[in-house]
Amino acid sequence: MDDRLSITEQEALLLHSSGRPGKIAIQPTKPLTTQRDLSLAYSPGVAFPCLRIHKDPAAAYDYTAKGNLVAVISNGTAVLGLGDLGALASKPVMEGKAVLFKRFADIDAIDLEVDTHDVDEFINCVRFLGPSFGGINLEDIKAPECFIIEQRLRELMEIPVFHDDQHGTAIITTAGLINAFDLTGRDFKTARMVVNGAGAAAIACVELIKSMGMPHDNVILCDTAGVIYQGREKGMNQWKSAHAANTKLRTLEEAIKGADIFLGLSAKGAMTGDMVRNMAQKPIIFAMANPDPEITPEEVRAVRADAIVATGRSDYPNQVNNILGFPYIFRGALDVRASTINEPMKIAAARALADLAREDVPDEVDAAYAGRRLRYGPEYIIPVPFDPRLVSRIPAAVARAAMDSGVARKPIIDMRNYESELSARLDPTAAGLHLIFEKLHANPRRVVFAEGEEERVIRAALAFRNAGYGTPVLIGREERIQETLKSGGLGDIDGLEIHNARLSKHNAQYTEFLYRRMQRQGLLFRDCQRLVNQDRNIFAACMVAQGDADAMVTGITRSFSDALDDVTRVIDPRPNEQLLGLSMVFAKGRTVFIADTSVNELPTPEQLADIAIQSAAAARRIGHEPRVALLSFSNFGNPPREKAERIREAVAVLDQRKVDFEYEGEMQADVALDFDLMRRLYPFSRLKGPANILVMPALHSANISAKLMQQLGGTVIGPVLMGLSKPAQIVQAGATVSDLLTAAALAGLAAVR
Repeated sequence: MDDRLSITEQEALLLHSSGRPGKIAIQPTKPLTTQRDLSLAYSPGVAFPCLRIHKDPAAAYDYTAKGNLVAVISNGTAVLGLGDLGALASKPVMEGKAVLFKRFADIDAIDLEVDTHDVDEFINCVRFLGPSFGGINLEDIKAPECFIIEQRLRELMEIPVFHDDQHGTAIITTAGLINAFDLTGRDFKTARMVVNGAGAAAIACVELIKSMGMPHDNVILCDTAGVIYQGREKGMNQWKSAHAANTKLRTLEEAIKGADIFLGLSAKGAMTGDMVRNMAQKPIIFAMANPDPEITPEEVRAVRADAIVATGRSDYPNQVNNILGFPYIFRGALDVRASTINEPMKIAAARALADLAREDVPDEVDAAYAGRRLRYGPEYIIPVPFDPRLVSRIPAAVARAAMDSGVARKPIIDMRNYESELSARLDPTAAGLHLIFEKLHANPRRVVFAEGEEERVIRAALAFRNAGYGTPVLIGREERIQETLKSGGLGDIDGLEIHNARLSKHNAQYTEFLYRRMQRQGLLFRDCQRLVNQDRNIFAACMVAQGDADAMVTGITRSFSDALDDVTRVIDPRPNEQLLGLSMVFAKGRTVFIADTSVNELPTPEQLADIAIQSAAAARRIGHEPRVALLSFSNFGNPPREKAERIREAVAVLDQRKVDFEYEGEMQADVALDFDLMRRLYPFSRLKGPANILVMPALHSANISAKLMQQLGGTVIGPVLMGLSKPAQIVQAGATVSDLLTAAALAGLAAVR
């Protein structure tokens, strides 16, 4: 969870309940259209893989989804920081974890909530589910039961069992410590560490750090009763006893004096400025309590300028975030069919994370976090969660360690090829969009929501504010907006700006501006005055054009073409660029860009070439290497039709311009998207993979295609309006709050230079 975001209860409940409730669904991976498809997939065809698996159980990995399937299992006894909510109330979290597995490592995951507090019942339930899954992720189970459950399941099952609350935190913490030690000249054998908190995560951290070489006597573990020392009886259990120190120290205050490292996995305020002052030179402080750390980086800096600080929060440098670990650790373990996740694999993951933080940061990641300079040093010892290199580096390191330690049952022969395959597993769009939105976080902007009295628009403006993207400006009557806020239970007006066009102090200025533009296009002064007073799109566009706002978004109350006419009365196209709408379609794990879906009715060859060039540049900005197909109803002159000449001429224009991306045409959509078909029928094609940018021959074909995809199950973003000299986005009339927020963020981002 991003701690910078002010998420309201209503926003969260709406997301989880809208459309199909929940966050996950199951989709078939094979065609099931004809009777033959069904006969092969089920009876009688399914009997053959059943018999193969009966003969050789390992064949389950070849004929079923087992090898890419993880169970996310909880009994709800320690849900987030909310305590024992029970199995059913933990389901939203477990679904969320399943989504993260898919999003970050392309692992299919199913959540299972087990309704028992009895350890033996829980263990028996999970152990008998083993044949279904390639791995088990235990989640939100309270200590000390989580230790018993994980240990016994690891003994009973021949697939990886991993309690992320323990080991995920330990791995990321260890990665940070490796680099903090490097920067401060320390090592694991001589450094002295104090840990406050003795729950599952704290004990896992201690165990992994000791396995890195830190001596037992160099670690002091504390809980709410003070130092855990040899001979103590109060509040002890076997896991605490294993780390009891031979010491006369009794309090955290005593233990922290002269310590090199403080690890906090406890509660807000557990550490004070005086404690920091009493630590060794160049102290290392990991204050990981959530949502509020034991001590904030500001409080540390107030007393020590030489400290390295990490927290669990994303609004501070050095976030200890489990998302850096569990998806990639399971990815590597599944790919070598590991029987367990052992200490060498955890250490390998920690070292790979530490090594990654020392490398030069890719431009797209650095640009996203523009408020900070991501260079190895005290404020960058842990990679950021959306670094696209994580998916190839961490699984590969884990897989190597599994092979070296003898727990891999399917060794990888060509590791270089494996790393390339890992990079190709995920569509870069989600990471790319997140990175560009992070850039907006670092450079917030004023965005005008023209239809400011509409409830969806007000909710989107609130989400824009809560996401930290900048200041939303609503055009409308304040009393109407206040009424909607109140009736909808949407909160207060803080952070929102409201402008009534008719009453605005800028009215005369905007009228003069519009009149200068439109006086030779048939409008009188009074016409311009009426437009500024009564047309919210005109007023919003004037705000942007005159520098009183950075960008605008509109569209839900009128057609796209009408809204575009309004905007272009005020804002000109950018010189030497084509005005166009680019739609991003997400379907079956891939992204395809469709252009132009909203502006040019019948583009000329030159316009088609412009559209291809601008679309390719947009795709590159979010991480795609563009492969452009200029589509037609024919393939390279077959069948020969006069109407296809325009597409062939557009290809010739691109040839003359010597562009730096792959393109081809004219071609039909199936050939463009099916690379095997393309290679088989047209081996001369210049594309080296399936097209990811489809330049349509006309507006009707582009618009129909995008809307068909949206209605048939694809997710469509856009059309994103490109080519204006000032940023503006126009959504479709049926746009959701999420659509409006995305459009506003893209508009705001375009204002970041």
